[in-house]
This record gives sequence, C-alpha cells and structure tokens, in this order.
Amino acid sequence: MKPKFSFGIPETALALIDSCEQSVNVFEAYEDLVDASLGGPGKLSYEVSYEVAGRGKVTEAIIHRVTNGISANYVEPYMRRRDPDTMVIADDLPTDKTKYSERFGGSFDPLRAETIEWLRQQDLAVFFFRIGLLESSRYGMAIAPANAGFFAMGLAMLQPILRLSDIPADVQVYAVIYVAPPFRHTHFDGKQIVVHNRLGNVYEIFAYNLYPGPSAKKGIYGVLLTIGEDEGWATTHCSAVESISPYDNITRFMHEGASGGGKSEMLQHIVREPSGEVLIGTNSVTGEQRSIQIPRFCEIRPVCDDMATVHPDLQTDSRRLRLLDAENSWFIRTDNITGYGIDPVLEKVTINATQPLLFLNIKTHPGGTALIWNHTEDEPGKPCPNPRVIVPRTLFDAVDHPVHIDVRSFGVRTPPCTAENPTYGILGLFHFLPPSLAWLWRLVSPRGHANPSIISTGKGMESEGVGSYWPFATGKKVRHANLLLEQIAEKTDTRYVLTPNQFVGVWKVGFRAQLLMREYLTRRGNSKLRPDQIGQARCPLLGYELEFLTIEGSKIPSRFLKTYKQPEVGMEGYDKGAAILTEFFKKELEQYRTPELSELGHRIIETCLNNGTVEDYERLITRK
Repeated sequence: MKPKFSFGIPETALALIDSCEQSVNVFEAYEDLVDASLGGPGKLSYEVSYEVAGRGKVTEAIIHRVTNGISANYVEPYMRRRDPDTMVIADDLPTDKTKYSERFGGSFDPLRAETIEWLRQQDLAVFFFRIGLLESSRYGMAIAPANAGFFAMGLAMLQPILRLSDIPADVQVYAVIYVAPPFRHTHFDGKQIVVHNRLGNVYEIFAYNLYPGPSAKKGIYGVLLTIGEDEGWATTHCSAVESISPYDNITRFMHEGASGGGKSEMLQHIVREPSGEVLIGTNSVTGEQRSIQIPRFCEIRPVCDDMATVHPDLQTDSRRLRLLDAENSWFIRTDNITGYGIDPVLEKVTINATQPLLFLNIKTHPGGTALIWNHTEDEPGKPCPNPRVIVPRTLFDAVDHPVHIDVRSFGVRTPPCTAENPTYGILGLFHFLPPSLAWLWRLVSPRGHANPSIISTGKGMESEGVGSYWPFATGKKVRHANLLLEQIAEKTDTRYVLTPNQFVGVWKVGFRAQLLMREYLTRRGNSKLRPDQIGQARCPLLGYELEFLTIEGSKIPSRFLKTYKQPEVGMEGYDKGAAILTEFFKKELEQYRTPELSELGHRIIETCLNNGTVEDYERLITRK
C-alpha cells in the first residue's frame, strides 16, 4: 500500500511514489536509516551495487555497521572528494552556470523521464525535511533507491528530517532530490553530476552520484542560495564560534573561505606540544621550530560549521551582522587528525557518540569502532585527503540561537613562498582589512594551496567565486556580489580579518594562524589597537599588517607578521608574490564590471584595478 500525504507534494514526485512497482518506505527519523544503510536489521556489512548496462554489477560503496554509527567507503578514490565541475543547470532561468544543454547537448527532459522511470522500478526510500533552521524555512523531500540508505541518512542528518505529523497541511514541498547513481556510468562517463532544475514553485535536484558533498549537502546549499537570491539575503559559507576569554570577555567570530579554508578548524581547540608549549610553526627550509607559552586557552562554543543564514528577519538595529546556523548536522573533514589526542573534543564526541554518526572515507571493520584518524588509503601509503564524519550539532552543545558577529575573518590556503619560488604565500599571521577590501576578498575567494576537499584541476591558483559559495549557486554572480556588499556596507561595527593557513612565508603553520588570531582578538574584545601596532601592508590587498603581537606575555616573532622579514623570502620574494596576488585579483574582478553591479561595487573594483592604497579602500565605506 502506497503512503498518503496530507500536504502538497510536487506532481512528478507524487506520481513516482504512487506508480512505483516496488516498495516505498517513508522514514521519519534519521536513526531509522541505519538499518536501511545495511539492507536490513542485524547486518554488519553491505555492498551498495547496481546493474549497469554494458558493465554488469558495479559496486559503489562498502558499508559497515560500527559501534558509533555507519561507515561508508567508496570503491573509487575519485568518489571520495567533490568534483568542482559537478553542477549543471537544466532550466531556462537566469544563470551564469553551465547549462545541461551546453555541456551535454540537447534538452534534459529525456534523461529526466528516464531517471524517473528507473526510480519507479526500484525499492524506494523517501523522507521529508526542513531546508534550513528558520521557522519560515521551506520544505524538501528526498527520493532514493532503498539500497542508498547511507546517502539518505547523511542528508537526513544535515537537514532536519521530519515526521509526517509535524508537517502542516497547508505546506507545499518546494525541493525534491532524486538519487540515481548508475546514470553517472551510463550517461556521464563515471563523473559526479548534479542537475539543478528550477521550475518556479518546485526545485528539482537530480543526484547522479553517491558522494553527499555535491548533492545532499551543497545541493541543498544551492536551494538556499536560490531562495536568498530571489528574496534578497544570503546563506554565507562560513563557520562561527563564540569565544570566551580567561577574563570572561565574549567575542563571536565568523570565518569564511573556500573549501579547505579553515571553517571547521575554527571550531577546534589549539593542541599543545608534549612540553605544554604552543607550536607556531616549522621552517620548511631549515627545520627550525618556534613555540610560545599560553597558560590558558579561551573557551569556545560552536555556532555553525559551514553554512549560516543571514536573513533580514534575524537582523537588529545593531551595526553588527547577525546569523543562524543553516544546518542540523555538520560535515566535518578530519584530514588534519592523524592520531589520538589531536582534537580531544571531536574524538570524544565521535568515539562515544550517543547517536549514530555517518563516517566517510574512514577505515573500519564490521562491528568495530570508527576512529576519525584511521583514514582510508587512496593507494598504498597515500591516505585519502577528505575523510569525513557527519555529527548532529546537538552533540557539540552548539549555540542554538542567532548571534551578532564581532569579527568576520577570511581564510586562505597559502603555499610556501621563497625568493627563488615566489607565490602568493606572503600573508602574515593575520591582517586587518577595511570593509571594502574585505568584500573584494569574498569576490575573488582564492581556492588555495593543496585543497583537500575537492579534486584539483591542476591549474594553479583558482577562484572559488563570489562568497566562496559560488560552486553551489545557480543564479547570477553579480546578484550575490551586491547582496554581500550590502551586508558589509550596513554592518560597519563588524571587524574584518584575513588569515592564512598551511604556510606563512616558508613557515609551515597548519591552521594555527587563525586559532592564534582567535585567542588574541578574544582577549582584546572591542578595545582598539594602539596606533603603533598596525601599519599599512606592503601589498595593499593585505590591508593592515601587525608591527608587533603579544599573547599572554609571549611575543610573536615579527617574521610571522611580515613575511618579507624572513631571510628566505625577503623583499624580492614578497614583491613577486604580491604581483602574483594582484594580477590574480585584477583578472578575477573583471567579470563583475557589468551594469548590474552597484555603483559602490564599481568604485571598489576600480580602486583595485588602479592599484589603490589601503587609505583609498578605507574611504569607500565609512565606519559609522
């Protein structure tokens, strides 16, 4: 007997459910998908496989039941990271993205019909969810083959799965995700493809892959961005944390950046060395290490991990931005956790999970315990760079209400820089930015060095696009550029910071730069910096650099604040790196010089193209 619904469901989805030739199971709690992930109760291991025309049986993933949830490992290393060229647009609404017809030739309609027909012949898993955590959030649903239960479980964790009785009768479901894994082999040469089809009151996502990154997670992100583009608000690509100093001062940070830019890491604690010291970095040329003493760290309370709603209804008369988490669970990358004790908080939460978690690309045994530092190997001796775990935000005691933001930072993955091999890795430990310059960094959003989250194209320095969320958006770049500029121009009490990760010049620092920034600025609160403590950076795109920095009595060497003071870099290496960065900015900003961009936006971009100074940027947006 097919399920009946008391609320509105898109016509195609309802017809598929009603005409399905096999079983249709409606799930109302994500925990119920644990058994579904294994093909039924009592099983410890399961293969997610499909019959593919011309190839026979193809196994996509191996699933294990573990003591702390479900562990999924993809057979193909390619499927363990997000392909940056996944999204295509099937509809005729305005877009700057590649259309299905441009990439594959012809209309999507025949494949859409073929996909629905294939699903009609499968056992189906169906569930409903809220798109975001606002009370006014729209509703979505997922329709997947039942044997892809682990994929459905991930989506049901990331967005809040609903019981049918909790969905009001006047609701009309807005978004539908259709999951059809075999089609990547039969139609897309094995590639991850996600087709977005905006049909007025219905938003369809066709996920032709089983890695949840581009579809279950970023696909729904695309839905949120589309809603915001229509209504005039943005879902920012960021983490946020409430940091409490040893002196009880509270500072709230919002950390943005391209994939791999340190968003999840901003929620982590600093790890001490065995000596009790805090390692700043290791010189990649000489091997020298530099550490400092910090007797007590700040207490941190996470707010969000990767996506935040910046909705007009959340804003107040304050000149600080206000945001709310857009996800119900967090998709946490653990590549930096290579052994026990590196992140005790996350280790404790995941090992002693009180709810089942979903692990991806983690080496496990049926019936064992998934350990977040046991990364699956892409090949012998080469661990997968993108191990993940999905954890409900409630397990972190996360802040569950909107918060005002004091510091809005931007993270950049930087390569090593030397005079002999100059790169854009010239950033100091952190920089302060004028608001207008902070906007430019969000337009350009360098994807950065050695990105672990996505498959590299091998083209060197690349842009993640406006807001660093452009890979997930469906509409027009300039529209999002204007929305972000309005945020920044209106909320002038929020301070802007730029911070690197991986390298500061030749010094390997990992994510310590942004964590030390968090420790320092939490202690300072809203107090102003001394005039002699900051000066204009030698490269204007870096805003202000620090002249000196002291944390709990420990001085940070100036070579970490001004990379040209490192003998391996010097003025020559720095200036060549600055030229690389400046050229990259100018190239990327040209695309925004259209009539649709605001007049203020044009003036900020012209300032960059004309080699403006930090003072020039300061004059463009007045701090009220």
